[in-house]
Amino acid sequence: MTEKPSSSLLPARFALLALLSATAFCFWKSRRLRNQKLLSSSSQNPRNQTTQNLKPKPKPKLFFASQTGTSKTLALRLSGLLSSRNLPFDLLDPNDYEPEDLPNETLIILVASTWEDGNPPPNARFLTRWLAESADDFRVGSLILSGCSFAVFGVGSRSYGASFNAFAEDFSRRMRALGAREMLPVCEGDVDGGDLDGVFDLWSGTLLAALEGKEGNSPGSVLENGGVSDSESESFGGSEEDESDADEESGVIDLEDIAGKGPSRNSANKGLNSKSAVKPLASMNGEEKGVKEMVTPIIRTNLEKQGYKIIGSHSGVKLCRWTKSQLRGRGGCYKHSFYGIESHRCMEATPSLACANKCVFCWRHHTNPVGKSWQWKMDDPLEIVNAAIDQHTKMIKQMKGVPGVKPKRLSEGLTPRHCALSLVGEPIMYPEINTLVDELHRRRISTFLVTNAQFPERIRMLRPITQLYVSVDAASKDSLKAIDRPLFADFWERFIDSLTSLREKQQRTVYRLTLVKGWNAEDIDAYTNLLRIGKPDLIEIKGVTYCGSSATSKLTMENVPWHSDVKAFSEAMSLKCNGEYEIACEHAHSCCVLLARVDKFKVNGQWFTWIDYEKFHDLVGSGQPFSSEDYMAATPSWAIYGAEEGGFDPNEVVFSLNPPLHVSFSGRNLPPTFVDMGKKSKRGELDEASDQKIQLPRKRGRPRKNVIEKTETDGSEDSEAKKAGTREEEEKDKGMESSSFSGGADAVKDGEGTKKEKETLKRKGRRKGQPRKSS
Repeated sequence: MTEKPSSSLLPARFALLALLSATAFCFWKSRRLRNQKLLSSSSQNPRNQTTQNLKPKPKPKLFFASQTGTSKTLALRLSGLLSSRNLPFDLLDPNDYEPEDLPNETLIILVASTWEDGNPPPNARFLTRWLAESADDFRVGSLILSGCSFAVFGVGSRSYGASFNAFAEDFSRRMRALGAREMLPVCEGDVDGGDLDGVFDLWSGTLLAALEGKEGNSPGSVLENGGVSDSESESFGGSEEDESDADEESGVIDLEDIAGKGPSRNSANKGLNSKSAVKPLASMNGEEKGVKEMVTPIIRTNLEKQGYKIIGSHSGVKLCRWTKSQLRGRGGCYKHSFYGIESHRCMEATPSLACANKCVFCWRHHTNPVGKSWQWKMDDPLEIVNAAIDQHTKMIKQMKGVPGVKPKRLSEGLTPRHCALSLVGEPIMYPEINTLVDELHRRRISTFLVTNAQFPERIRMLRPITQLYVSVDAASKDSLKAIDRPLFADFWERFIDSLTSLREKQQRTVYRLTLVKGWNAEDIDAYTNLLRIGKPDLIEIKGVTYCGSSATSKLTMENVPWHSDVKAFSEAMSLKCNGEYEIACEHAHSCCVLLARVDKFKVNGQWFTWIDYEKFHDLVGSGQPFSSEDYMAATPSWAIYGAEEGGFDPNEVVFSLNPPLHVSFSGRNLPPTFVDMGKKSKRGELDEASDQKIQLPRKRGRPRKNVIEKTETDGSEDSEAKKAGTREEEEKDKGMESSSFSGGADAVKDGEGTKKEKETLKRKGRRKGQPRKSS
């Protein structure tokens, strides 16, 4: 009879079984790893080429991880360059790629942008998640990508600090963790620090050299552990410690820190290892002799193309289109309607081109620098004011001789009386902003300063401003982050603190809301709650201005609200305010509406949103405390919300290329005059003094035609016939008949019209014998 095993022996047997299982697993794992190493080494052995050729190699891949299109544009350029060198790559969106195919790849190039908080763009999130899970999963193994080589170019903004090109670095780390070999270290491009294109071209040249085996580099020279040969390391730098030591000894700027003009494409492959080839970049970066300038040569060129006049090293001035408009008597901007400024005497400037946000609706397409604090060379405020006025008056003088410019207004424009410190950037970042404002006030120039609500301490220390704006671009934390794309991690706390600081100001304060359809034009209740924090005097609600397509913005015309949309939003907000704010003014052309505090600016049923500028300067000069009520003035009836003029000054001339067929301003002594150049939008210009000449349309590529004077009908048939004959000769080459111009109607009336002439008159909307309407 057999004895049953004692229950005390069971744990020992289970332990022995577990030990045997672990031993077997380790033995299997080691055999698998050894086989993979043998396969990897055999793939590099020329003797095994016959075996390798049995399985076709996949085509190299070129990925772009992009949100706004910058990385995609660079990847397209690199793809063309590679194809021109007979190195074809598949250009792919990571979102359309199956990560499970990565172990089969032999060569991958990635051009990657870093998105919010160091995260990958949306189109690369799935690929990134697969890499992260595979690298952290012990079952996958560390050699799954051992047959793949890769290179990464990062696109980011150094102003974001620790998250600068974080995704590019993370991608490289994950690939190396899975056994892939890095051909070149990650090259970090800075979109705000200077010439991104130059840095990318330099990196592309080095990549081509590695792919083609130039300068001693070949695909086989890539190190197994993800390193590179010595020559490549010298080109792009080694560890951070080595880089800092080398910079201190030689004064050479590392490629990743280049913010000025990089070498040309022709020199990209020459002297990459030569220190003399990089050294001149220091001066081009604005860091010569250890002084860093805000405006690099590349940034200066981009801004000057947009019409800026750069002042010193960080300021700028530009002529506003409304200044040009009022010089010609064609109306002023919304500030003229709301606050009574003279647009032709307004100077648009900024003492700081840098900004702490990268708004999606930025009208400068992010060509200006960004930063979270002042870190540049600083110019004297008095020199900035002098240079700004000098540059502004020069641009005004250039308007002399432009058709339609009024001589009197041109003379007045040479003496600016208003300064809009809202051109671009963040004016209050400039450390000497108070001194600059004081100098403007000393010259009796009013100030309209706009801040992006990220520097509350600077708002608190500001001296009296004629009118202080805070941009309120969103009503919630998430939407503000999506629209303004701020650099600060605590952007929402700074935003709320800025609104609180605004409440402490005694002078006029304004919330400036820019409505972007589909982004921030819905949450009226949240906006109303923000009003209770800052208690602004006025609220400007304006539709976003579409500035064209850009690699940094996804906005289209679909995001631009109509004036009716802005009015509906303003009326809804006014109702939510329970009578504290009411709609005071509108400027239909600017798609802008003004809400004002009833207890301050509505006196005996009349609005007082205009400013008594002379009284303001007297109050500032007195040195005594004063409030916004002390320098307000009555608002004219044509600027009031709901007025027939829609905020357009009736003393001005409405110029329209497509005017309405009939315009009526009943009950007005000075109705606006429409300059009607016809239904086909023919261009025309009024003479500056008499308004008696109209310049005929000019066809592209042809010389400008003669000028026809408009005179009263004197019954002289010879004069009319001469005009009609002259015009007919001039228009023969266009295949047009004189009936569509002066004298044409008379010819038809006399029975001399042809069938073609009748059809022309029909298209013009007139019956036979009916004279043409004059402006």
